[in-house]
Amino acid sequence: FTGAYASDFGVWDTNVGETIRHQHRIGASHVKTLFNIVPEAAVYLGNRDVCSIAKSTVFNNNPDALCVSGLTAGARTDSAILKRVKETVPDTVVLANTGVCLENVEEQLCIADGCVTATTFKKDGVFANFVDQARVAKFMEKVRHIRQ
Repeated sequence: FTGAYASDFGVWDTNVGETIRHQHRIGASHVKTLFNIVPEAAVYLGNRDVCSIAKSTVFNNNPDALCVSGLTAGARTDSAILKRVKETVPDTVVLANTGVCLENVEEQLCIADGCVTATTFKKDGVFANFVDQARVAKFMEKVRHIRQ
């Protein structure tokens, strides 16, 4: 959402100002903004570490949450990076943006405030498949248990 990145999709030159102005123009100021500071399949073009990116993103943009991703959809978010980001901006919601599954949800939610997940909900855990309600129910049952 902020910064410039080189990725499998070409160069991403984001423009947060344009996005927020559009959000206000269409009457969507109530819609939460999630800023992906470690986007999938991309590398930040500036010579900055993830902690400085987190600090400046929070200072300059007041996001509703920061997202930290793995390499692709379904790829585990690196717990060490997630922890560094959360420690850097403890008063900001930080989400594990990819790869949270039954096997790692407890570890990830011990660090992150929440997660964005989809692949683990799909039939056989395959990104291109349809959502499997039984997988969703099992995952959410574990999340409820963790949060008790």
